[in-house]
Amino acid sequence: MMLRCTGKLLSLLRLRPAVAEASPADWYANLLWVDGRKCLLLTHARTVFSVFVSDVAAAELRPPGLFVVTAIAAALRSEALPRDALGELDEREVTVARTLDRRVLGTMNDHAVMAQHVVAAAGGLSHCDVESLNHQLHRTINSLTGHTPPIELITRHSKIELCRVQVEPDGSI
Repeated sequence: MMLRCTGKLLSLLRLRPAVAEASPADWYANLLWVDGRKCLLLTHARTVFSVFVSDVAAAELRPPGLFVVTAIAAALRSEALPRDALGELDEREVTVARTLDRRVLGTMNDHAVMAQHVVAAAGGLSHCDVESLNHQLHRTINSLTGHTPPIELITRHSKIELCRVQVEPDGSI
């Protein structure tokens, strides 16, 4: 799994990023300050399925693999999606690289603003239902995905993959 981190997050991680080509399967990660606390926003490049994690300690992110994979898996589970709906999640196979796609970063900025507004409306992070916030992020339309909510893209993709798995090359099931 490729984790493309913003400069702020790379500084916190104290990791030297790998050089790698962009892929629609990449995950992007940004460090946010919301309500005076460190938070993490993870976004899948192809679907812009985003995961907001509040109250993140720097030590939890070093190395980032286990923390990131656990957060993504929990978000998929909360939507009744399989763990591998967006590709294999293996905390031992996380490679950190720099961000490349400005369109994904723009969408992440929109999601960060939305998260900040939801947190403020709730009266702060301690009163915010982060699972509900993530649920909203999974249903937010944006131009990058042709105005299709991320959850719909994943569901559609999962159904296609399910059909491929069920039908053998010789036509048998």
